[in-house]
Amino acid sequence: QVQLVESGGGLVQPGGSLRLSCAGSGFALDYYAIGWFRQAPGKEREGISCISSNAENTYYADSVKGRFTISRDNAKNAVYLQMNSLKPEDTAVYHCATGPTLYCTHYRYLDNYDYWGQGTQVTVSS
Repeated sequence: QVQLVESGGGLVQPGGSLRLSCAGSGFALDYYAIGWFRQAPGKEREGISCISSNAENTYYADSVKGRFTISRDNAKNAVYLQMNSLKPEDTAVYHCATGPTLYCTHYRYLDNYDYWGQGTQVTVSS
């Protein structure tokens, strides 16, 4: 059974950092592109980043570019999202997802993903 599990969320002050993890269970993540999404209360789920299966290509939404970094460690079957300079507007539930596909083509479209994690809450507040 394919499962994705996110972890690493929490409460952080503005300007702080968090690193989210996405672990694969039941399948090897390294064959697939992984996307990160977030959903704030009352808003639609937003695609914010994606990393291709071979890690050669990464993509970021304008809202997080320059502050967030996506990476993967295939030996650990995990993908990470390093989030720096966090802002209150980054508060959301963060999800990882996979198509499963090799590439991040149209990565922001939810319909391209069949497998989703349950999400981890990130709250940025003083």
